[in-house]
Amino acid sequence: MLGAETESHVTDVILIVVAVSTQAALINVVDIEATCWEGDPPPGQVSEIVEIGLTTVDLAAGERTGRHRILVRPQRSTVSPFCTQLTGLTQAEVDTGVDFAEACRLLAVEHEAGVRPWASWGDYDRKQFTRQCQATGVRYPFGQRHWNAKLVFTQAHGLRKRPGMAQALEIAALPLEGRHHRGEDDAWNIAALILHLTARNAWPTDPTTPPDAYA
Repeated sequence: MLGAETESHVTDVILIVVAVSTQAALINVVDIEATCWEGDPPPGQVSEIVEIGLTTVDLAAGERTGRHRILVRPQRSTVSPFCTQLTGLTQAEVDTGVDFAEACRLLAVEHEAGVRPWASWGDYDRKQFTRQCQATGVRYPFGQRHWNAKLVFTQAHGLRKRPGMAQALEIAALPLEGRHHRGEDDAWNIAALILHLTARNAWPTDPTTPPDAYA
């Protein structure tokens, strides 16, 4: 028979293991929107992140558990009419956002981006964060466990070409919820595609992005 102190210790260990297991099942799904133009950027301007959509997924429970949006105020570019037409974002709206450094801090502090696995549709989002962090001297907010959901979907469905998110939803017979090219909505929809892959036992255990991609 366990003593009270031993039993308490065992209970604490069980609780810790359960907490770690639960945390390991969570993944952040990220989709960004950035300033863009129909042609080349105007002189002196560069593409910058203006919206970060993030959906938290519990892979074990098969649920989308959190939906978040961070507006980011650009420093070296402005929102063009083309960008507004594509994303619905306006300069006045993104002017209410935080700066890029604060956005990265929020990802790390509020969404545990540095330790929690994450996924995006393709590699654009990961690479844009890398470029902008290098250009601004801001610490990269994510860890090195990244999944390219587009790649996984393509392989799981035996497709020859990698589909866009909207096409993938059609293939998976899932609805497109919200507005396409709005970061918050796209992250929510990508999360649905990841759960679709999980239900097919097609979501890989190991990240698809190799460690040397972060060098």
